[in-house]
Amino acid sequence: MNRLARFAGFGKHDEERDETEHLDVDTDVAVERMDAEALREPIIAALRMVHDPEIPINIYDLGLIYRIDIAGSGDVKIDMTLTAPACPVAGMMPVMVRDAVVRVEGVGEVEVDLVWDPPWNQNNMSDEARLQLGLM
Repeated sequence: MNRLARFAGFGKHDEERDETEHLDVDTDVAVERMDAEALREPIIAALRMVHDPEIPINIYDLGLIYRIDIAGSGDVKIDMTLTAPACPVAGMMPVMVRDAVVRVEGVGEVEVDLVWDPPWNQNNMSDEARLQLGLM
């Protein structure tokens, strides 16, 4: 029987319960928190795994991510845009971004906002993205 089952009393009757098995609620438990800025690179790596289906470049190097705010609690707020407001994946892309970032260890709640100001243009792309698309 695992410890949680024993703690919950599964398999024992109340009168047979040993008082020494109760959890001491005053016990301090150290929880290691990752520094908010230490999360930035793993988050960017996760964003680089999300690709625009119409352009074979990840959304981070494409310049679609405008802002990544990381709270001390690990909660993340992301402002992103799309290459065009009429993009066929406009409804799916923020969900894809949220799903990728929430998998990063140490990240709490993730909020993704789709913004249109400033409008996206090719200058937002990384040099690597421009090179891949033959624009350099």
